[in-house]
Order: sequence, then C-alpha cells, then structure tokens
Amino acid sequence: MSFYSGTAFFAVLTVLLLIEFIIGGRGKKLCAYHLLVSLVLVAAVLWGTPKMLLWSALYFLMELLVVKLYEQVHKRYGRSAWRYRSFLLLALSPLVFCKLCELPELKEMGWFQFVGISYLTFRVLQIVIEIYDGVIEEVKVMDFAAFLLFFPTFSCGPIDRSRRFVADFNRIYEREEFLTLYGEGIKKLMLGLLYKFVLAELCFSVMTLFQVKNFLQLAGYAYSYGAYMFFDFAGYSLMAVGTGYMFGILVPDNFHKPFISKDMKEFWARWHISLSEWFRDFVFSRFMMLSMKKKWFPTRLAGASVGFVVNMLVMGIWHGLSLHYIAYGLYHGLLLAGTEIYQKKSVFYKKNKKKRWYQCLSWFFTLQLVMFGFLIFSGKLF
Repeated sequence: MSFYSGTAFFAVLTVLLLIEFIIGGRGKKLCAYHLLVSLVLVAAVLWGTPKMLLWSALYFLMELLVVKLYEQVHKRYGRSAWRYRSFLLLALSPLVFCKLCELPELKEMGWFQFVGISYLTFRVLQIVIEIYDGVIEEVKVMDFAAFLLFFPTFSCGPIDRSRRFVADFNRIYEREEFLTLYGEGIKKLMLGLLYKFVLAELCFSVMTLFQVKNFLQLAGYAYSYGAYMFFDFAGYSLMAVGTGYMFGILVPDNFHKPFISKDMKEFWARWHISLSEWFRDFVFSRFMMLSMKKKWFPTRLAGASVGFVVNMLVMGIWHGLSLHYIAYGLYHGLLLAGTEIYQKKSVFYKKNKKKRWYQCLSWFFTLQLVMFGFLIFSGKLF
C-alpha cells in the first residue's frame, strides 16, 4: 500500500473519512485520535518494507531527541551560532545519508531510505531554526509527533509550518465550521483525483508518443512532460490538502495556476509553493542577511543574484545528486538572478511592464523557459 495510490489505500482512507465525519464537529478535542490515525496509516504504508519502517522509526526518535535536546540547550545557554549550526547539521544528517546512499557506490548501505524523509526533514529544520530565533519556546512531544507523522502530507507534502499546524491540531471546531471545512476538503480531494488519475494519465500517454529524435519530438516531450508533472503532483497535493481539511488541518495549497506566470519569480510563487516559500524563508533570506552583515557583495542586487543561484542549487541537490537535478537547480537559479537584474536595471522593462503586448510576450517567453526546465529535470538531456 502507498499513499494516494491503489485500491487498498483509498478503501482505508474512505473508512477513516467516514469515521471522521461521524465524530467531527462535536465540540470535543480529537488530537489523540488524529495522531493514532496517522501512526496506524503511516505504519501500514511502510509495513510492506520492514527496513523502511525501521529506518523511519529510528529517524523519528533521532529527530525528536535533536529537537528536545536543542530546546533545553537553547533555554539554558541562550543563542549560540556554533551550537545552532551543530544541531542543524544533526537534524540534516539523516537526509544527507539518504541522498548519499542513492549513489551507485553506496547504494548497498541503504541508510534512511524511506518515503517522505525529504519533506519530514524540512519540518524538523524549521523547528530548530525557529527555536534559535526565539519564535518557538517549547516543543511538546505529542505536537511534534502529530506534525511530523501527519499522514496526508507524510510522503510528498505540502510542507506545513509547525506553529500553524499545532494551532489547527489543537483547535476544537463547532459543527457548522467543521462541516464547511469538510465540504471544502471533499472538493479538493475530488479535484485531485481528477488531476492525478485522469489528466495526468492522459498527459503521460501523450508523452510516451514522443521518441525524442528531433527538435519537434523534444519540444513535444517537454510540453507533455511539464503538463504531466503539474497534473500528477498538483493532483497529489490537492488530495493531501483535501484530506487534511477533513481532519481539521488547513494544509497550505501547493499550486496556483503556475502556467499563467509572466516571469520566473512569479512562476516560483505559483509552483510547489510550500517548497519555494520554505527555501525563500530559510535559505535565501538567511543567505541575504548573512551576506549583508558580512558585506560579501558590493550591492544588494549582486547579493540577491548570488542568493538566487545558491537557493535553487540547494533545491536541485535536495531533489537528488544526479547531474540533471543539479543542472535543473542551477538553471532556475540563473533564470531568477537574471530576472532580478533585468527588472531592477532595465528601463525598457519599467516602461513597458504594464502594457498588454509586453505581458503576453513575457508570458510566452516564460512558458518556454519553464518547459525547457522540465526537460532538464526529466533527465532526457543528460
């Protein structure tokens, strides 16, 4: 059984959603029940691969220990850059081992190879960072477990923020409020099913028609692959968001009409939103603050340009250590840096940016850049 795939998963999900509908909105706290549901379903999905289940259990215990230990250290000794970075590295280390074990030379090790580790690590890192910032003072074990193991978003996100999640997790809904949220969740779940199992499958069928032997074949593959990526992942995200709503958690949306974007900055504000916002807040912004403090660059624009490249390169490596993932990150980093320089420096842009003809041209050009990026991501060029 796997998340949002196969008859077994959807049969179990249907039963759980019916139970939730019956007991929801009664003005009672259901935290323990919701955590139990996540524990059981995550264990059921991982049960078919015992090694995966064991690695995920070890991962959870390690990350809980890191977070609780850092919480106590921070309370006792206050802010310390070297301690903070040490705990960040500890929290990140399982994902590093996981990515290294994807290399052919280290594949036999299989350390921390389980579904969802990348997204779980983002959640843990966010908690450690916000403890350092003083935004989070205490992490309760039950809240941490619920946040990390929440089954709708366990394997592929969207990436929620702990404080927002915990507020919803501990919230008690009135009946009308619960029914409204549940109904909205059904709509999102149904739309996600349409995206993933109808439109994504249709795009995949079209994609397989292209043999990639000439320019037109390559272009056809790029467009159909890009459409497939959107409907497949947006469909999964909608199902996760919809299920989250039905369990009382307002999971953030992950996509918002990305193919109408008029520049690359707008595209990343619409595509995989929870991921791009996480990198914006915890990689790009931190890089910018540090670079300005250390005066690494002569201007803010130069720092931002380098920051975009660093930010997207890290994102590419997060996808995997294969050359096409790294190239994909570098490609988008350079595009974002170029967009930033162009929009800040170009008189032509400032003069024409609101004109309809310019916006149409900008949309068309952006779409081609996006689709070429998908072609890089697909690995067909390497």
